[in-house]
Amino acid sequence: MARKPADQSVSRGDILLAAADVLQRNGYEATTMKDIAASVNLTAASLYHHFRNKDALLLAVLEAGLEQVLSQIEPIAYSNLPSAEKLRQMIYAHVIGLTENTSVGAAMVFEIRSLMGAKEPLAKASAADHQAYQDFVERRALFFKRRDEFENLFRLVVREGIDNHSFYPVDVGIFTKTMLGAHNWVGVWYKPEGRLSGEQIAGLIADTLLRALKP
Repeated sequence: MARKPADQSVSRGDILLAAADVLQRNGYEATTMKDIAASVNLTAASLYHHFRNKDALLLAVLEAGLEQVLSQIEPIAYSNLPSAEKLRQMIYAHVIGLTENTSVGAAMVFEIRSLMGAKEPLAKASAADHQAYQDFVERRALFFKRRDEFENLFRLVVREGIDNHSFYPVDVGIFTKTMLGAHNWVGVWYKPEGRLSGEQIAGLIADTLLRALKP
């Protein structure tokens, strides 16, 4: 089957999901733009119309995953629900999202170092290449800022629960990082054909973490 040219390309979302799948199978270093293009029946040249290089594509995968979960978590964190119910629903949303998109979740765990390893163009590179790199660096910084905002939503609810005596007074930073670390690895080990569904796993994790916070 012939590859699609740029004007008949698949959607950006399809490309990002395909890129995450290929990254999960091959790892960042072994993955090529040609591999990703082939997985969505595009020519490599067509893929470069969407993304300048593999670094930009990886960043786009991570941005999309983060923004999706933020859109679900933020309304819960700022709702009028009791602290324990807020945290339970936030855990559910995050964990179930990871079980539905394990390749994106795995990229969040394994490819952050690759994101940081993006190399600056050589001095003799074109002005366009240097500008593209600066744009990438700014977007990357914004991604990490947004990731901190995501973590801070969980910190906010845990601290709120401590202040209103719903939760045991734990170290908020350590507890939150432990909690999110446990969540993130679900995207690595979860199997759809496994013993438990994503909903069941989310429920068990929520029960365990909330039990640890019980006064």
